Amino acid sequence: MKISILTLFPEMFFGPFNHSIVKNAKEKKLISINLVNIRDFGIGRHKVVDDKPYGGGHGMILRIDVLEKAITQTKEKKLLDSEQKVVLLSPHGKTFNQKKAFEFANLKHLILICGHYEGIDERVKKFIDEELSIGDFIVTGGEIPTMLVADAVVRLVKGVLKEGVTSNESFSKLLEYPQYTKPNLYKSLSVPAILLSGNHGKIKSWRDKISFKTTRKLRPDLLSR
Repeated sequence: MKISILTLFPEMFFGPFNHSIVKNAKEKKLISINLVNIRDFGIGRHKVVDDKPYGGGHGMILRIDVLEKAITQTKEKKLLDSEQKVVLLSPHGKTFNQKKAFEFANLKHLILICGHYEGIDERVKKFIDEELSIGDFIVTGGEIPTMLVADAVVRLVKGVLKEGVTSNESFSKLLEYPQYTKPNLYKSLSVPAILLSGNHGKIKSWRDKISFKTTRKLRPDLLSR
């Protein structure tokens, strides 16, 4: 799988994508990360990428001509529309979730666009497939939200993690059951006896019940799905 990221600040991604699971996935050639500097498509000698908003207002707006050129040249011409998606990180989008991460993990090419400045020319929506938000709050730019989306997607790509690891995680179905490790007893806090029993059938049943109860208490909306 290939993930292309359109950004004005590609250097922001060097640290997060050079560690842990993402690093291992790149080394195994299960995924590739393509950082595309939007400024490379800027206008004129100074590579201008933004301008003042029509009608007045604060801040600067990313230009549609610059972004459309960046998107067009980043898309893989040989791929079908069903095999690649262009996604804009935006407050207008639906909230990103685990279901969407699974959907993206099955693509051959995912293009993520990081917004910045005051906003992006509205006409960009004619050249993207969808908009996504990571929650009801505002950050400086789309780089950190894009890191979160990319990380969530990479770990679901086939072969990145051992088979079955992600099937019982929170949001895949219900919230995950609680986990414990050594020591068995710490400051009067003990591990549930069932987990020390060695009876894997009973342990699974206990975990299923706890997952359901926890989800019903904390996230009842997940049950309705």
